[in-house]
Amino acid sequence: MGMVKRVILYTGKGGVGKTTVAAATAIRCADLGYRTLVMSTDTAHSLGDSLESPIGNEVVKVGENLWAQEVDSLYQLEKYWGVLKAYLSTLLASQGVDEITSEELANLPGMEEISSLLQLSHLAREGNYDVIVVDCAPTGETIQLLGFPDMARWWLEKLFPIGRAATRVVRPVVQPLIRLPLPTDDVFVAAQNLLHAVEEMKEILADTSTTSIRLVLNLEKMVIKESQRAYTYFNLFGYGTDAIIVNKVLPEGTMDGLFGQWSETQRKYAQMIEEAFTPLPILHVPLFPHEVVGVKMLRQVAEHLFGDDDPTRLYYKGTPQKVTKQGNRYILTLSLPFVEKGEVELLQTGHELIVRVGTFKRNIFLPLTLAGLDARDARLEDGKLNIVFSPRSRG
Repeated sequence: MGMVKRVILYTGKGGVGKTTVAAATAIRCADLGYRTLVMSTDTAHSLGDSLESPIGNEVVKVGENLWAQEVDSLYQLEKYWGVLKAYLSTLLASQGVDEITSEELANLPGMEEISSLLQLSHLAREGNYDVIVVDCAPTGETIQLLGFPDMARWWLEKLFPIGRAATRVVRPVVQPLIRLPLPTDDVFVAAQNLLHAVEEMKEILADTSTTSIRLVLNLEKMVIKESQRAYTYFNLFGYGTDAIIVNKVLPEGTMDGLFGQWSETQRKYAQMIEEAFTPLPILHVPLFPHEVVGVKMLRQVAEHLFGDDDPTRLYYKGTPQKVTKQGNRYILTLSLPFVEKGEVELLQTGHELIVRVGTFKRNIFLPLTLAGLDARDARLEDGKLNIVFSPRSRG
C-alpha cells in the first residue's frame, strides 16, 4: 500500500461548474483503469446530483473503478477541533466573553474547509486509490486554506507555549492564582494531532509532482479576476496549478441578436485569460444545450476537455511566479520561457501589473505584500523576468 499517485483539486468561483468538471475527470480516470476517488469538500455538495448517485459522508462505490464521497465537514471539524474549541471557549468565557460569543470566536476562520481537506490527506496516505479528484470549496475559501498550515502552527505554538509535562506540575500551584484555565492533557493531545494532520495535509498539497490545482472559470470579468487572484496566491504559497479550465464556452460561428453579442464578449474575455494565465495550458468545455448530469453526459464533457489525453498527466510543472525579499525590496520572478529579449514595459495600477515584452503581454494580480510598493526595475534573464519592487517615496 503506497501513497496515492495523483491528486487533482478543482476550484473556482461558485457556480462556474467545478463539480461537473471534477466528476467528468473522475469518470475518465476510472475508464482508463485508475482506481479513482472523487470527493467533494464544498459545503454546497452537488456531486451526488452530478453523478446521479446517492453519496454521503462515507466513501461509496459508484461505478467500475470509481468511488465517491461528500465530506461531512461538521463531523471532521468535531473530530479534529472539538476538544480545542471547547478549551478555547472556556478560556474566552473565563475572560468575561459571554457564552455564545465565545463559542463563535472559538471557531477558526476556514476551519470547516480545512477539516474536509484533512480527510483528503488521510485517504491519500491510505493508498487505496491511484487518483483522488477533489471538488473544492469556492476560490475565496480555498485561498484562506492555503496559508492555514503556517497559521495553525504559529497559533498552536502561541497557545500552548508551556509544555504538557510542565503544565501538569504547575497546574495545582498556578491554577488557583490565575483566572485562566490551563490546558489539560487531552487538549495537548488534540493540539498535537491537529498540528500533525495539518502538516501532513500541507505536505500532500505542496508536493507538485503528485498534486496540482486546476482553476475552473467562465468567460466573465469578475470570475476571471477572482481566478487570477487565486492563481497568484497558489503560486505564492508554492502550490502547483497545472491547467485552466474554461467552462460554458459558446460554439464558434456568428449568431444573431443576444447570442451574437454574448459570443463577442466571450471572445474578448478569452484574450484576457490568455494574458492572465500564460504559460498554463487552457482547456475548454462548450456550453451544452441541456443540463449536464449523469455518467453519459459527463463522458461527453471529458471528451471535449481532454480529447484522447490522460487527465492525470501533469499539464504544467513548476510555479510560474515567485516572490523573494532582499532588504526592504521584493523581487517578483516570472517564468517567461517563450519570450525573446525585448524592451520590458511595466504598468502598475493598484493590485494589477501589466507586463509587456515585445509582442508578449502578461496581466498579473499582485499579492498584498507588493500592491503597496512600486515596480521599479525589470530584467529578463534565462527565461525569467525579475521585477524589483521597493517602497514608495513620500511626496
